[in-house]
Amino acid sequence: MPHTFHIPVLGLGYSIDTPLKVARFGISSVVSIVDDELTERMRKHHSEINHEPYQLITKSDPNSRSERITAYLNLLTKLVNKQASEMTQMSFEEDNDLCRYFELLPEGSQLSAKYHHMQLLPIGTEKHFLQWELKRDIATGNIDVNIMSKVDKANYLKDVYLGDEHTDALAAIRGFANSELNSSVVISAGLNPRLFSYMEEFSDFYPKEDGSFNKQIILKVSDYRSALIQAKVLAKKGLWVSEFRIESGLNCGGHAFATEGLLLGPILQEFKDNRMLLHGELLELYINALLRKEIKLLQSFNPVQKITVQGGIGTAEEHQFLISYYQLDAAGWGSPFLLVPEATNVDADTLVQLADAEECDFYLSDASPLGIPFNNFAKSTGEQQRIERIERGRPGSPCTKKFLVSNTEFTAEPICTASREYQNLKIKQLQSMGFEQAKLTEQISKVTEKICLCEGLCASAYLADDLLRPRENKAVSICPGPNLAYFNKKYSLKEMIDHIYGKNDLLAGIARPNLFIKEFGLYIDYLKKEIENILDDVNLQWEDWNEKLQEVNGKKSKYFSKFYDQLNNGINYYRELINSTDLSKHMWDTEQLRQFNLISERLKALMS
Repeated sequence: MPHTFHIPVLGLGYSIDTPLKVARFGISSVVSIVDDELTERMRKHHSEINHEPYQLITKSDPNSRSERITAYLNLLTKLVNKQASEMTQMSFEEDNDLCRYFELLPEGSQLSAKYHHMQLLPIGTEKHFLQWELKRDIATGNIDVNIMSKVDKANYLKDVYLGDEHTDALAAIRGFANSELNSSVVISAGLNPRLFSYMEEFSDFYPKEDGSFNKQIILKVSDYRSALIQAKVLAKKGLWVSEFRIESGLNCGGHAFATEGLLLGPILQEFKDNRMLLHGELLELYINALLRKEIKLLQSFNPVQKITVQGGIGTAEEHQFLISYYQLDAAGWGSPFLLVPEATNVDADTLVQLADAEECDFYLSDASPLGIPFNNFAKSTGEQQRIERIERGRPGSPCTKKFLVSNTEFTAEPICTASREYQNLKIKQLQSMGFEQAKLTEQISKVTEKICLCEGLCASAYLADDLLRPRENKAVSICPGPNLAYFNKKYSLKEMIDHIYGKNDLLAGIARPNLFIKEFGLYIDYLKKEIENILDDVNLQWEDWNEKLQEVNGKKSKYFSKFYDQLNNGINYYRELINSTDLSKHMWDTEQLRQFNLISERLKALMS
């Protein structure tokens, strides 16, 4: 690919049409296909503004979810290809997309060097030939899609179960597999055996005779062990993982899948040290599975397996260090692009709020109905609405889309923990349990912290594109990573990409811990909160916890011990890294080392 970065999935609506904004410049991005209502509305919108035919796919069709996703992805493919074709018809003049394509490239790339050489040549045969070559070499960015494997609700039509192939995750993967895209599906949130088995049914996931793939698989993982387990399951089914996309457990946007104290540096080192072993072990399982399926292979068949990283990267130095030292193929930049209207869908009011925000406005919450820690933004209108509803005695949200229904505590049919129905029932239960007032208030707060993500993560896109319907909820939920706190204004696409490649510095003069230190601090905060939750459950004070925890909960004692040991291993790893290589010293100046040592002392005090 032309670039060494990609734009990961950003909520539901924030990157829903990012490919139409950046793919023609060779930039890969990821579209969420969780919400088929969103994809349908965006298909209508982009069909109209691009004068493409549009026919509504109604929910009454049992296969509507899959068909809606396929139709939207096909439209994206068609429009991006059209954009690229139009670009090749342009002349090399200033301020057009053709020149912009090459000016956005990293300066060290061969294509960038050829472009700059062409500009210096006088008009003539050589210049025209280089211009032809440059146009020939244009490659659009990938239009990848994201599926959260555990968001897999069963679906019914007139109270009749539609069957396993129509659950949310399986219908979404079918929508992708049946599309004209030549790209990848990013599978996040862990292993879903039913989904993995269903993927075997689609020929596009298998290699063609020349060894290439129409559709590829990317696993988003938080550590080496989970990557190996999931990839083995897929390899035994004849499905190849073309990329492991490693994401920081806590220093990321959206849902946070915390490890047990295993930090990003040691994780990347394990991938680096075992990369060839991992590839070889998986390849053997994979080829044996293909042979059982009687799929013909070239004797030289050796599929590529990329390794990339994302989560909390904020400077060109960090970007280059990660790629160079850990021998990675690319790195993901997500949250900073929320401040780039040329790339993402953020409404004007939320854009201002994000630009003016401070570190304390970005926090790890229990707001997600999935029960997974969720990076939240305190100033969002979604949070304001949640608080207003509580103050009015009407906590919770109307549940219309039902993508995250899972709770059957009070009902036969699953309902969402962010819904008004669930929160009213749960609050009544808590009020009947005889808690003291302080304890009751605390327990109710935990219930009412949940917010509707199905509506909130789409609202900004509808507001930005003026698609909000009458009486539709306009409260915005947004889930940036904590790294966004250090970016403080709206940026152009060129400004952000130049920052990534070190052509300018958007964070000049801003005090910011490097991505390793920031993640380390987030894990200390997370560990402290976990301990506080245990203390609260068993009515212990801080001075008692270390002594009495084991007799209260042996399993949790082992958990905390492992967490502490792995954080300590991380400390030792970073100290060795600092001392052993010049590559990292630019990220570890005196102030960075001081912060690192302070956080190390916090860990020691926490566990003493």
